[in-house]
Amino acid sequence: MKGYVYLSISIITEIIATLCLKLSEGFTVWLPSIIVVLGYGIAFYMLGKALKFMPLSLAYAIWSGVGTAVTAIIGILIFDEPLSFLDPEFTALFLKIFNDLKNEGKCIVIIMHDVNKAVEIAD
Repeated sequence: MKGYVYLSISIITEIIATLCLKLSEGFTVWLPSIIVVLGYGIAFYMLGKALKFMPLSLAYAIWSGVGTAVTAIIGILIFDEPLSFLDPEFTALFLKIFNDLKNEGKCIVIIMHDVNKAVEIAD
């Protein structure tokens, strides 16, 4: 149980540090920059403490997975970062593939969030 407490503290401080990394604007804004250094220091210290009670493979899998997932969600919700599959270049690639398949007479089913694009490429 102690290992999971240390791991949870590590994950929370790592997420805070990562968010402040974005806010530090390349370490040009002082307060977020200081939080980055302290946050990562605490995160790794707590991860090290957690490793006294749990295997490295388990601790690191949880730490990296949860940290990555939560950071991605916060990036989307707070920083308005695009989802990679909604990126304009990625969308253009998919539209090209869909149009090529349509021109070959293939039947395709697409679920899209952009109704205008769906109407544009649909028969």
